Amino acid sequence: MASDTMKDLLNSAIARELSVSISYMWQHVIMESIDAGSVGTIMKKIAIIEMTHAEEIAERLVSLGGMPTTQPSEVQVGPPDAKEMLMINLGQEQNALKLYSEIIARAEKENDPATRKLFEEILRDEEEHHSTFTTLLGIL
Repeated sequence: MASDTMKDLLNSAIARELSVSISYMWQHVIMESIDAGSVGTIMKKIAIIEMTHAEEIAERLVSLGGMPTTQPSEVQVGPPDAKEMLMINLGQEQNALKLYSEIIARAEKENDPATRKLFEEILRDEEEHHSTFTTLLGIL
C-alpha cells in the first residue's frame, strides 16, 4: 500500500491537472475572442490532455487506496493577452516538471513501478507542453 506522502503527492498532482485544464480551456476561449485563434486551438488540445492526466492519476490513487481531490489548485487564466497567458503557463509546466520528478523519485523509493511509469509518461507530455509554450512565445 502507498504511503500517505505518496497519496498526498498524487492529490497535489490531481489538483494541478484540474487547475491547468480549466486555465488552458478558458485561455482557449479568450484567445479565440482576441484573434489568437491558432494559439487558442493548441490551448484547447493541451487542456484536454491535462484532464486526461487528472483522470489517470485519480485512477492510480484509488487503486492505491486513496481518495482523489475534487478541488483544483489556484486557477490562473491571466489577462486577455496571449504572451502573458503563455508566461503563466510556462510557470505552471515548470511546477509540474518539479512535482512529477518528485513523484517518480518517491515511487522508486516505495518500489511502485506502476506509479513511476505513469508519471514518466505524464512527465514527457509536460515537457512537450513546456516546449510548445516556449516556441509559441518565440513566435508571438
